Amino acid sequence: MEHSIFNFNLKVRDYECDAQGIVNNANYQHYYEVCRHEFLEYNGLNFYELHTQGIDLVLVSIFVKYSNSLKGGDLLACTIDSIEKEGIRYFFNQKIIRLSDNKICSEARAEVVTLVKGHVSLPAILDKTLSQYLK
Repeated sequence: MEHSIFNFNLKVRDYECDAQGIVNNANYQHYYEVCRHEFLEYNGLNFYELHTQGIDLVLVSIFVKYSNSLKGGDLLACTIDSIEKEGIRYFFNQKIIRLSDNKICSEARAEVVTLVKGHVSLPAILDKTLSQYLK
């Protein structure tokens, strides 16, 4: 977490766990998405307000690597470690860290594009907001 540009803490809820008592892998993607939305809001961009302006951020792909399991009640930090831009695509490099022992539980690379009124585009508002974080 030392080198992350944004952290958002969460607590694992029991219903997010599978029959083995560990967090179902789909929930990691939820944690990553919550963190990206909170990051945007932290930077003055509300996901739903953008939508009302005709600007939608769309997840195109996500690669997730799992390394340690989370269990019910665990506290975690979801991070955004870096953001890269390639043409019209943004890549968010993220981690999920269990706070009790600081073990990395998962790493992800999320690819996001922007639709403006239904057309793939790159609005100036995102470039302006995210430029300070780009690698």
